[in-house]
Amino acid sequence: MTYRDQAATSLLHHLIDEAARRWPQRTAVSTNDESLTHGEVAAASLRAAEWLRGLGVRRGDRVMMVGPSTVRVPVLLYAASRVGAPFSLLHQQTRGRALIHVLDDAEPTLLVADSQEALALAAERGIRAVHVDQADEHLSPPSAAPLPPEEDVPALFGSPLPVDPMCLIYTSGTTSAPKAVVSTHQQALFAVRAIRTALDYRLEDIVYCPLPLSFDYGMYQLFLGALSGARVHLGLPAEVGPTLLRNLVGCGATVLAAVPAVAATLARLLRRSPEVTPRLRLLTNTGAAMPAETLAELRAAVPGMRVQLMFGLTECKRAAIMPPDGDLAHPGACGRALPGTEVFAVDAKGDRLPPGEVGELVVRGPNVMAGYWRRPELTAQRFPLRDGLFPQLCTGDHGWLDEEGYIHFVGRLDDLYKERGFRVSATEVEAAARRVAGVEQAAVLPPAGSRPALLAVVGEVVPQDVLTAMREEIEEFKIPRRCVVLEELPLTRNGKVDRDLLLAEATRV
Repeated sequence: MTYRDQAATSLLHHLIDEAARRWPQRTAVSTNDESLTHGEVAAASLRAAEWLRGLGVRRGDRVMMVGPSTVRVPVLLYAASRVGAPFSLLHQQTRGRALIHVLDDAEPTLLVADSQEALALAAERGIRAVHVDQADEHLSPPSAAPLPPEEDVPALFGSPLPVDPMCLIYTSGTTSAPKAVVSTHQQALFAVRAIRTALDYRLEDIVYCPLPLSFDYGMYQLFLGALSGARVHLGLPAEVGPTLLRNLVGCGATVLAAVPAVAATLARLLRRSPEVTPRLRLLTNTGAAMPAETLAELRAAVPGMRVQLMFGLTECKRAAIMPPDGDLAHPGACGRALPGTEVFAVDAKGDRLPPGEVGELVVRGPNVMAGYWRRPELTAQRFPLRDGLFPQLCTGDHGWLDEEGYIHFVGRLDDLYKERGFRVSATEVEAAARRVAGVEQAAVLPPAGSRPALLAVVGEVVPQDVLTAMREEIEEFKIPRRCVVLEELPLTRNGKVDRDLLLAEATRV
């Protein structure tokens, strides 16, 4: 392979250029209202790159967008890649202090936003800001959308290198302000290719994405679609309402990228409408442990649908993926390390543990991202150089590996707590609660100060009956002393349980 051949597939926008050459007329991304083909996305991103250059965006500058998920979002991402400008997507509800922090931290050259508040905050900081409606003109394909030229397009815009930053993904902080994970082109493309190999997205697939594109799980669906030729249909972010089933069926989705809340909603909707059967052939999950009960119900309702559980963090994109339906043969596991990477457990001194022993999970490989933006101390802590040479990611998650290399997740460091002198995993307690008849969802709040651990559940149940029934599931000392029943669990923008809101709601019951 020549240097030119290698360079032709080493940057993010090369994914859409190759897709445009191979499948120019196939739909790349869609919503219920509009769609763009691979050829149109590629052509639009070339046009948008010229627009960015005209606004003064240069290699190394940051481009930020805060707004809804539309078919023009991938156009902006690929355009920023062409210019060599790292991009950052923020959830459309990012505002106030959170938005101020990110603007001051990233110092973008350009902000594209859909709210007057965001535009005003940018103006106060001397940041060029454009409303989404005005940007749409420049992010749309030209009337005759040509394929990207074969010549070296990147040279026209700034010649980014594979080792250059591609994006900054802000992750929520539980005890501090959000921090940005820096991903280079080569790290991100390695992850995309490794994930696609494991998941086998197909040309004819329609991937339903009910996740915000600010969430890396959602964003990478776009890149997986470009690599495989599949169509990515953008749903409502963290969709947990009745529209989920209707939209799945309406767009003919064959793949669903889910988090537990989305899967639980789908199971409930299918229970209410047994005559409706989506075309789904595959359901994937990451971000939080998927209840086995939910999967069993979905498999019964959608014959032929297979499941692939995954384990990952923004800091490495994806650490492990199960084979299709591997959870049936290896219950409790969340996957094996991606090809070309390794995952292992270490003790408190950082030494590797043998199979079966619980420790902190560590990831090594080209999928380990570059670190945190402008956070050198935290980067050194989470991305230490083993023996001064080998970068690795200390995940903050506890688990163990079996003899076959399957990873068994126990819980995050902040999910492990002491109860009555014993070490307890919130993940284990939640799983036990969901096995109680009538419990649809469950979440545990670990003890804090004088407050003991608290269990919140959703379902037509009596709190004390839940605690009593849990004695048949787990040891007595692991059962929280108090249980509350809520109509629903509050969720973050990414569809995960919002622990702060949960505490506020639970204390009012």
